[in-house]
Amino acid sequence: MDGDGGGAAAAHHHTRSPEDVFRDFRARRAGIVKALTTDVEKFYQMCDPENLCLYGLPNETWEVTLPAEEVPPELPEPALGINFARDGMIEKDWLSLVAVHSDAWLLSVAFYFGARFGFDKDSRRRLFTMINNLPTVYEIVTGVAKKQSKAPNGSSKSSKSNSKPSKQTNSNSKPAKPAHPKEDDDSGQEDGEEDQAYLCGSCGESYANGEFWICCDVCEKWFHGKCVRITPAKAEHIKQYKCPSCSSKRSRE
Repeated sequence: MDGDGGGAAAAHHHTRSPEDVFRDFRARRAGIVKALTTDVEKFYQMCDPENLCLYGLPNETWEVTLPAEEVPPELPEPALGINFARDGMIEKDWLSLVAVHSDAWLLSVAFYFGARFGFDKDSRRRLFTMINNLPTVYEIVTGVAKKQSKAPNGSSKSSKSNSKPSKQTNSNSKPAKPAHPKEDDDSGQEDGEEDQAYLCGSCGESYANGEFWICCDVCEKWFHGKCVRITPAKAEHIKQYKCPSCSSKRSRE
């Protein structure tokens, strides 16, 4: 058996929902992000001298290994030869290139499962929407995801009120979130803990300092602006914001 996590595909035979495939996608993506960020030195050294592939595995780890020998392989293969382009390239540019190819691979694996499990159009759309709500590996590696959400003072947890979702949203039309009434009372205290309490209703990731957030006026869940495609400028013109699922519920009735 090759070491590409192909066994994961077999294990997924029983799973049929877009959420299951998305979980697999998210875990593989986490592995790849680790390789290209926290483990980058180790990863960089391993890309020598063979014609290797970077695999993200379903247990949130990564490995650099040769492509599968069987044809067709159990899963679509990552881009081959990530080590070849390295010579003469600035490390940062090379990592960005690997990130782009990894994004393409992650998407192809997710939709490979989608095809194999017979997803219909709605299931494929649901899967893509969940995937699309996460920043790409490329955005994370190049820091685009961070740049879009820089707080003015650039500090992380400690930046008092500007790290609160309510500040980032269009406050004149957004109610304070009832689920967190103390949000307005003790602003400036326990910011770290309070930030943890906010999870994006779309991607499930927590609130990160300085990101633009918006609260749905119907279900009162918070969302990353980028997850629901709302920019601060757009939010200025929204009297009452409805998140995608509340909007579609309304139209189905």
